[in-house]
Amino acid sequence: MFHIPYSGRHHVERLPGAPALQLEGLVARYPGSEVVALQGVQLILPAGVRAALVGPNGSGKSTLLKVVAGLLRPQAGSIRIYGQPVGACHHRVAYLPQRGEVDWRFPVTVERMVLAGRYVHLGWLRQPKRADREQVHMVLEQLGLAALAQRQISQLSGGQQQRALLARALVQEAELLLLDEPLSAVDAASRAIIAGVLDQLSSQGKTALVATHHLDRLAEEYDHVFALEDGLLRDLPAAQMSLELV
Repeated sequence: MFHIPYSGRHHVERLPGAPALQLEGLVARYPGSEVVALQGVQLILPAGVRAALVGPNGSGKSTLLKVVAGLLRPQAGSIRIYGQPVGACHHRVAYLPQRGEVDWRFPVTVERMVLAGRYVHLGWLRQPKRADREQVHMVLEQLGLAALAQRQISQLSGGQQQRALLARALVQEAELLLLDEPLSAVDAASRAIIAGVLDQLSSQGKTALVATHHLDRLAEEYDHVFALEDGLLRDLPAAQMSLELV
């Protein structure tokens, strides 16, 4: 149910001044298919920005995020995270899957689900400490979920489930967040909370790459917009992209 990218690899330090993410000639297939989703994708994502990843359904947005997260292997190309080879900075990367990819019937509370995000630091054999639980409670407060900490995840609304997934990503204290449709099927209150969190992350120098099909507020909510279509990626200013895609 829960994905911990790059588990078991050694941590290394980021290179000073390096972009948060750099892709060169990335080629990858759709999961379980021989069809190529990404055809020589090039991308440089500066640190500390909010970037939207847009494109038609099936264009490869989720595939790109999963490749960067280490959940899928590319066929060619290179990936560097803060200047280091992919995997070396795995503790600096948090991945949020689409809500539909999670089995919400799994018998676990909101608090335990979010606590799973700390295992990238703990490993699977060490028990969470007081500081880990305090970090979880702080993030639950930030996302308006503190009162639901002991509720089963199956009892959450769609917006609450999406916020719980984001909470699990945030407790990793990652510097690069890969978010797959975090605003899908959420209410206005949840969308405002999530947008506020993205603003806070950017002000803290953290970076978010967000796959989204919400095109109405690109200029207000993102610094960069990357459009993926036919396996190719292009980078345009958010304001220009809003005009092209509306």
